[in-house]
Amino acid sequence: MLFSYTYVPHQMEKMQAFIDYIFYDVWCKTPGSGPFDLNLFNTNAELREVMEAFYYSDAQGADFFYGHVERIYGLFSPLTAAQINQFKQWYQGNNDLEKVCTNDPTAQLARYTDIAVTHQNIAVQLGNFFKGLYSPSLLGLVALSKKIGDINEHYHNFVTTNKTGKCPFCGIGDIKGEHHSKREAYDHYLPKALYPFNSINFRNLAPACHECNSTYKLSKDPMYGPAGRRKAFYPYAAAGHAIEIQVVLLGSDVARLTPAEVSLHFGPRPLTRKSTLGETFTASRSAIKPSSAERTTASTGLCRCWTNAWHMTSNLPIF
Repeated sequence: MLFSYTYVPHQMEKMQAFIDYIFYDVWCKTPGSGPFDLNLFNTNAELREVMEAFYYSDAQGADFFYGHVERIYGLFSPLTAAQINQFKQWYQGNNDLEKVCTNDPTAQLARYTDIAVTHQNIAVQLGNFFKGLYSPSLLGLVALSKKIGDINEHYHNFVTTNKTGKCPFCGIGDIKGEHHSKREAYDHYLPKALYPFNSINFRNLAPACHECNSTYKLSKDPMYGPAGRRKAFYPYAAAGHAIEIQVVLLGSDVARLTPAEVSLHFGPRPLTRKSTLGETFTASRSAIKPSSAERTTASTGLCRCWTNAWHMTSNLPIF
């Protein structure tokens, strides 16, 4: 990453708090709790109100949420204490993004494929549930949104604090700001297609430009390389990294440069050993953003060429 974001607290964090309660106080307490009913939520009044509204609603999102919470409750019922403890470690690991990004061995990451080795049915239902949490048909329901707020409001607050206007993952794409009527998509840093438990955790969500989010990253996993687990940049790190970038142009016709004519060198060496080439592309914004005097056809072509050359130098995520 070129720079880290400042984390912005918001009412929407309550959604992750609801999921925490469902996991720890409902699913993990299934043995001995009896049949699934609304009384399981009595110690969380706001969540109880949401679940009761969903129980009586015929909205698709309400049925999705209530139905999956109930089904997964049933699948947890026969688990042993040791198995439930393993799920707790996976849940904690997948949600401790800062520790995970340091490759701390005490943070036990779990992908759906890892869970499926011993709990195939649970992995399938967890996948259906957590991949669907980040859905307008659910988050837009009045019974829920009046508790957790609106994601567009979160984005407005976010870009009011994070004013760079550039994507931190590539440094070239623009990020829509507070005066735009639309917003950028939030990237799931740990892809929701691969990882359960954190799809609505805003420490795992970071706005990214369209090119990074929808073209280059997709569901690539920043936590694993060809050799296994690795360090990665944390999107909300308090301290950044000093990065060196050298750009050598091998052609004189700037407007028509090809990626092969742009040589990129990254450093310092200790940091390049830490992570992939893509992960070390964290230059300062001014290093790659054209100045107003440079915004000509030629400079636009050069920026595009740098982007293409950058992505061609590595088949790994740029995150």
